[in-house]
Amino acid sequence: MNEPRTIPSRPRDRLFAVVTLLLAVLLLPVALVRCPGRALELACAWALWMRFPAEDLTGLTDGAMAAFTAARTEAFWRYGQLIGLTSGHRDPLVQQRMFDDEVRRTGSPALARMLVLPPAESRHVQGIALDVRPHEGARWLEEHGARHDLYRMYDNEWWHFEHHPEYGGMPPRRRPHPGVRYVSENGNRYVSGE
Repeated sequence: MNEPRTIPSRPRDRLFAVVTLLLAVLLLPVALVRCPGRALELACAWALWMRFPAEDLTGLTDGAMAAFTAARTEAFWRYGQLIGLTSGHRDPLVQQRMFDDEVRRTGSPALARMLVLPPAESRHVQGIALDVRPHEGARWLEEHGARHDLYRMYDNEWWHFEHHPEYGGMPPRRRPHPGVRYVSENGNRYVSGE
């Protein structure tokens, strides 16, 4: 498998993580009063909302939302790692527009499928796909996400994870890109989509 190009940490990313963690610690007493059983999750969510204010978790399946919330809370409190969402659920019309734009940019549907799938095949439209940031958070999720049934799916997309409880904690074999699917039982042969 091709490993992603390593993107070095920037000093400001570490600073953002420290400031966000301090903010969550300050918010923890309020979270304890508001919801004692979920105080860590709530303080984490508030602090990450301030760090990543454009996030939108609506439209994710209940399972995907619960898995992502649990994973990012664990990453935050146990490892000091921030995980933000850049894209979750997408409306089919938005996904179609993205696919059409990529077809225009690349000149062919087959090339477009290397980065964007049409709505009928997109896990974003199904509400189980999560595009995350920053790179360090994605690395953490790749290493620990199976505990939450979250898996990196493609070699060419370090940011793309999907919620698959049916895998039972066993990461699937990654595909080179979204437009490829397995055609043999043992997963040794790929075919590109049409």
